[in-house]
Amino acid sequence: MEKRDQLYAGKAKSVYTTDEEDKLILLFRNDTSAFDGKKVAQLERKGMVNNKFNAFIMEKLAAAGIATHFERLLSAEESLVKRLEMIPLECVVRNIAAGSICRRLGVAEGRTLQPPTFEFFLKDDALGDPMINEYHIRSFGWAEPQQVEAMKALTFQINDVLKSLFLAGDMLLVDYKLEFGVYRGELVLGDEFTPDGCRLWDRETREKLDKDRFRQDLGDVVESYELVGRRLGLTFD
Repeated sequence: MEKRDQLYAGKAKSVYTTDEEDKLILLFRNDTSAFDGKKVAQLERKGMVNNKFNAFIMEKLAAAGIATHFERLLSAEESLVKRLEMIPLECVVRNIAAGSICRRLGVAEGRTLQPPTFEFFLKDDALGDPMINEYHIRSFGWAEPQQVEAMKALTFQINDVLKSLFLAGDMLLVDYKLEFGVYRGELVLGDEFTPDGCRLWDRETREKLDKDRFRQDLGDVVESYELVGRRLGLTFD
C-alpha cells in the first residue's frame, strides 16, 4: 500500500490518497481542539491511542453486522479505510443529557433521556456545524430520504451495541456523533469513533472520561482515553 497525496487535514486527523483509488489512509494526529478551534493543544500519544481505539470499535461494530469504512491498522497512528462519498451530516444520539442540549433546553446535566434523542447537524466548520432537521436535508439535497431513514436506523443499532459494550466496562455512553458515506452504492459508517467524538462517564462516580476533560481543563486527557480502552480489554503498548 503506497501512501500518496494529502487529501484533507482536519482538526485531529489527516487523510491521504493511496495507490488504490478506492482506499485512503487516515492519520490520527496528536492535535486536540475544542470550541471550534478556539482551544488547541498537542497531547502526546493521543494519535496512537485514538487510532487503536477506533480500530477496536469499528471491528466490534463490523462483528455486529454494521458496515464500516475501516479496513485495517497500518501503523501506530495510521489506518487503511475505504474511500466513501461522504454525506455532509452528523448523526448525534444522546442517552444522557450533557453538553449543548443542556444549554439549549435548560435541562440538567445527567438526566437520563428515555427514549434517547436523535439530532442531525450539518457538517460545516465555518457555520459551527448547525443543528438541522429532515426538511432542511430534503430541501437542500444533502441526503436522499432513504439514506436519512437508514442513517437513523443504523445509528440506533450502533447505540444498542456500544451501550452494552461500554456498560460491560462500567461506563455510560452519554452521547456521540457518527458520520456516514456511500461506498459502491452501500451506506457505510465513516469517520471515527473515539473519546474525541463521544461522552463517556464512569458508571458509579460519573467521572468524565472523554474529551470533556480537555474542554473543562480536568487534565489527564490521554490517560483517561487509555483507561477507557483498558476497561474494554485494549492495550496501548
